Amino acid sequence: MKLPARVVIEDEVLRDGMQNEQRIFSVAEKLGIVRGLEEAGVTRIQVGSFVHPKWVPQMANTDEVFAALTRTEGVVYTALILNDKGLERARSAGVSHLSMSMSASESHNRKNANCSRDEAKVRVRDMVTHAKEAGITVRAGIQSAFGCAYDGAIDPAFVLGVVEMYRDLGADEVNLADSVGLANPKAVYEMTARAKDILGGKAEVSLHLHDTRGLGLANMVAGLEGGATVFDAALGGLGGCPFIPGATGNVATEDAVFALEEMGVATGIDWRRLAAMVPGIEQAVGRALPGRMAHLAGGACTSPAKN
Repeated sequence: MKLPARVVIEDEVLRDGMQNEQRIFSVAEKLGIVRGLEEAGVTRIQVGSFVHPKWVPQMANTDEVFAALTRTEGVVYTALILNDKGLERARSAGVSHLSMSMSASESHNRKNANCSRDEAKVRVRDMVTHAKEAGITVRAGIQSAFGCAYDGAIDPAFVLGVVEMYRDLGADEVNLADSVGLANPKAVYEMTARAKDILGGKAEVSLHLHDTRGLGLANMVAGLEGGATVFDAALGGLGGCPFIPGATGNVATEDAVFALEEMGVATGIDWRRLAAMVPGIEQAVGRALPGRMAHLAGGACTSPAKN
């Protein structure tokens, strides 16, 4: 297997993890989670999204969280935006790294961003341009890149056309998102490898994977082989899009770190510290989360000697 020596894990429990929860986490609670992630060695944290609180009330305090952050050197504090209004809020909050995206699905765009796919393409093109002009590091994404809960199969040619657009706009990273967990390892490998070829080293390829059908970690490994160097995950496997039916949790950060480290791919993260945080999240949301490593005890967490 051709695997990179090191990858970046972006933890999204504060955004993708919480955006579909009835429970609203306070600024203090979110700051506590940020501290815990930092102490575990996470160096990229998606703190929230600058979206209208009417649609995603769980993200209404994102501005306050950024204002109250004590920034640690070497840690990237990022956020999601959906339009130029969100960009202005992010700039006011001093955010220097942002994710912005469109969906490869017509129906998902209309439900998530209230616009058509063609309109979304124009909108995200403008956002990338304006963010780059403002000196912000841009991660440009394609949601539902591997299939859509509403529209079914997605033409890979459309997805790769958007990758080309992002390359030409100067995006620093291109994110392929399996928003509802419909991908399989073959599809992930092929799409990742083709996107990497198109970008030609001008931008990194990252993957946003969901574990809806139990293929999250297998898809991550396929993405590694395809050339992805950044992966999204969420503590405990919390998460899911409120505008996609059946979009259950992300790959659990602690599980992803464990798997990567077992394969000799460095993350700089202590999965045991992450696992110790999961019971607190479970208590807050009132249910067990799907991540596995946090639920193993004693010797079951100990890796066998490597050959």
